[in-house]
Amino acid sequence: MKPQIRILLYSILFFLYLSSTSFLLSLNEILKTDPYITLGCGFAILNLIYAFFALKWTVLLNIISSIVIASLSLFLALKFTNLHLLLNYDPYQVKTAIFANAIFSIIFWEIVYQVKIRTNNP
Repeated sequence: MKPQIRILLYSILFFLYLSSTSFLLSLNEILKTDPYITLGCGFAILNLIYAFFALKWTVLLNIISSIVIASLSLFLALKFTNLHLLLNYDPYQVKTAIFANAIFSIIFWEIVYQVKIRTNNP
C-alpha cells in the first residue's frame, strides 16, 4: 500500500476516533455500563472496520490485531493522561485522552502493518 493511501486511511481513522468518542460515551449513559468497556468495545469495532476494509488480511489476524490495538491504545491513553502534562490546556484531561488514544492507535496500526509487510516480503 502506498504511503499516501496509508496517510489518508490513518487520517480517516483519526477523525473517526475523535468523532465517535462522544457517541460512545452517550451510548455508555444509555447502557449504564463501565465507560472503559464501552469505549474499548467501540474502538475495537472501529479497528475491525478499518482492518477489514483497509488492510484486508486474514480474518483471525484482523480480529486479534483490532482488539489488541484498541485495548492497548486505550490503556496507554489513560496512562498518558495520568502524567498531567497538558493541565494548562486541558484541565479535565478529556481531550488529551481522546487525542492520545487516536494517536496511539495509529502508531500501533503502522507497527502491525510494517511487521506484516516485513514478514511477507523477505
